[in-house]
Amino acid sequence: MPEHNRPGDALADRYRLTDLLTESAGGRFWRAFDSVLQRDVAVHIISCEDERAPLLRIAARTSATVLDRRMLRVLDIDETPDNRCFVVNEWGTGTSLDILLAEGEPLPPPVAAWIVAETADTIALAHEAKVAHGRLVPENVLIDTDGAVRLIGFAVDAALHGLPAGRISTDVADLAGLLYAALTGKWAGVSRSAVPPAPTEHGHVLRPRQVRARIPRTLDSLCDHILNHGGDTEVSAAMFADALRDFIGPSAGAAEAWLARLEHPRKGVPGVNLPPLPDPPPRDANGAPAADLAAADTTEGDPVDTTGSTKDELATQAGMPIFHDDTDEVTWLRRRSEPAPPPPPLEPQPERPLFAPEPAEGQPVRRPRAAPVSPVGAGGGGFWPWENTGTGGGTGSGSLPAFVDDGESADRRAPGTNMLRLAGVVAVCLLVLVAFVIAFNLGRGRTPLGTARDHQASGVQTQTPDATPTPSPIAGVTAHDFDPQGTDGSENPEEAPNAVDGNPATFWQTSIYDQQFGPAGLKTGVGLVLDLGASHQVSEVDLTTVGTPTQVQIYVLDHAPTSLQGAKPAGRTTVTGTKGTVTVDPPATGQYVVVWLTRLPAADGGFRGGVAEAVVKGD
Repeated sequence: MPEHNRPGDALADRYRLTDLLTESAGGRFWRAFDSVLQRDVAVHIISCEDERAPLLRIAARTSATVLDRRMLRVLDIDETPDNRCFVVNEWGTGTSLDILLAEGEPLPPPVAAWIVAETADTIALAHEAKVAHGRLVPENVLIDTDGAVRLIGFAVDAALHGLPAGRISTDVADLAGLLYAALTGKWAGVSRSAVPPAPTEHGHVLRPRQVRARIPRTLDSLCDHILNHGGDTEVSAAMFADALRDFIGPSAGAAEAWLARLEHPRKGVPGVNLPPLPDPPPRDANGAPAADLAAADTTEGDPVDTTGSTKDELATQAGMPIFHDDTDEVTWLRRRSEPAPPPPPLEPQPERPLFAPEPAEGQPVRRPRAAPVSPVGAGGGGFWPWENTGTGGGTGSGSLPAFVDDGESADRRAPGTNMLRLAGVVAVCLLVLVAFVIAFNLGRGRTPLGTARDHQASGVQTQTPDATPTPSPIAGVTAHDFDPQGTDGSENPEEAPNAVDGNPATFWQTSIYDQQFGPAGLKTGVGLVLDLGASHQVSEVDLTTVGTPTQVQIYVLDHAPTSLQGAKPAGRTTVTGTKGTVTVDPPATGQYVVVWLTRLPAADGGFRGGVAEAVVKGD
């Protein structure tokens, strides 16, 4: 890079360099001023002789094909007479996500989900155009002064780091890393970032709920599914965004309003133009602004509310926001200007005398109850002796004569009669049930107890109708390599017939890979296509692998495959040791069986796997 790259220099007689933001490996990132359009821009400069210069040109052209409001777009690309290549981008004003996490606590879950959902929407739009960001780290996610999300260095930043273009699977893994970082303050994505790395255990990243409490289970499961389990090959940025939108629901407006109220830090960060913040107002010993003290001492002519509170009430010291889901608005918890009124007094209990009132002279202390009508005699004397003595049919002793019912003996039953009847009904039902079971077993050709008859004792041998026939190996199988994600589409094709020659000593092996398969690697898998010669029903595939452990998926197709896009695996397993069986349940019918290796054993210099024998069984 020429030494005369200094502040004040002009590129193409238009872009005047003002501030050098970052410098790495011969590339420089400047803030510049566009003298034609009178605005600030961001400029990436690199020598035309640098091996990254062709990648930078390609990245700038592909990035310009994606139009979205959340992207800091590429505005220009040119070369100077002194052999310098430069790319001009929009200039963003705000705070990057890494600075936002470094300055404070991790974000609330609704806010974190909204930021990553906005990012995922833009990434999904770019993936439809076959364009990838390539380095989706917190440093490249900007929260502008209006609370909107902007993406920095789309495809250009990856090119400056020497990364290849089109890393779509890396973008999906980095989206999960962005959500993990916003929830916990730790980075768990594939690309490198200055954010502290996430803690791991036994080679797996800890779930967000293990790092920080009160994280919703939906977001926790989404991060764990993609980061630890590799997700599915069908997971895309659009599906990731839809899952976050379903979680946010009507709280999206509240989350955006929360971000719009952020106080951006004073210090500058790469790609961020931060306006100066005003000095904070003076506060009293309790933390309240001094303006409150002056407003409390109202003088003549000051506006005073009729309720007795000041015109402008301030938030509590905690500054707690209140999210309204029904109106998508955010308000702030206010501090009372005066104490709350006391509750109304309790109504007094009615007075009750401690002792009963004295009875009137000549009256009893307790009045007798009214006597019931007596069924004896025409006079109907009462039960109480002082009301039926001397008159009517009373006995005069306060008791009634015995009443004899002539039909009582006919209605009286012996004790326990009802229980005997119930027991009889239950016994009859049990007998009917036992008879039905015996008849059913005899009808199936079994003994009354349901066991199989011993036909050998009588000299008759029968075959059990429920026995499942054992699948047999399918002969005439041929094999060829299958590498749809490779540059040349082949993976040691001369060794492919060794996997079906019946000799375990010969085998087919993959190339040696620096990275494991999955979203973090360059491929999601590689394998073999077994041609059965005709359509067969496939029940299982016996495999003898090279190395351990090896994760395998089996696909059964009617046509020769060119890719596995949209296909669903018929079975999968992890082969530990050297032999394993993949069961196809339910059995699938087709002429072509794909043995797809999704995880390879460790080998010298990286990862490598292989298949010594593959036997397809069915009918």
